[in-house]
Amino acid sequence: QAPLVESGGGLVQAGGSLRLSCAASGLTFVTMGTTWFRQFPGKEREFVAGVSWSGKDTVYADSVKGRFTISRARASNTVWLQMDSLKPEDTAVYYCAAGRGVPAVVTDVKFWGQGTQVTVSS
Repeated sequence: QAPLVESGGGLVQAGGSLRLSCAASGLTFVTMGTTWFRQFPGKEREFVAGVSWSGKDTVYADSVKGRFTISRARASNTVWLQMDSLKPEDTAVYYCAAGRGVPAVVTDVKFWGQGTQVTVSS
């Protein structure tokens, strides 16, 4: 079983909302920061949002700031990404990632999820 499992992706109309979940299994998730990346077809994975292991510190890409919210319950093995006011340009495969600190670049990621498709129709 993959150490990180995403769920909650799907198809939504522009302006709608989706909530992604990332559940950890078999690793010390509570001591790692967790990040969401996304990947557009033919492009590199890009940082979306991250949260520290304590849940106190969050960081967002400019493109999603004010629309997406990342959260985790303290000492929890689950992280959520609430996505509101979705736009067609948010359409991508979203990946959960974990690593030391708040991994904002691919090279800092230690564990990856399998990805979940988010499609926003216009």
